[in-house]
Amino acid sequence: MLNLAISASKILQGHAFCLAGFFLKDAFYLTKWRKQMPKIKTNRGAAKRFKRTGSGGFKCNQSHRRHILTKKSTKRKRQLRKAATLHPADVRMAARMMPYS
Repeated sequence: MLNLAISASKILQGHAFCLAGFFLKDAFYLTKWRKQMPKIKTNRGAAKRFKRTGSGGFKCNQSHRRHILTKKSTKRKRQLRKAATLHPADVRMAARMMPYS
């Protein structure tokens, strides 16, 4: 497997155990982790703003509900409560930012 033959001078200097442990650790990580594909990170800002629907689209909250609400009618504020769907032109971008949704 690994050639752990170390010269007498290295043993006298106290490097034998250190080198053997280093090689064994490298062999463990190479066999266990190198075979898997790397994971893709989810964009955390997109994950907080969008949710995937059953049909593959994305739903999001509507804007214009944060401030200056006194001049907006009750009907307008009530209709802004429901979730909106993301425009089809933006679905591909959102799916790329959230690969596991």
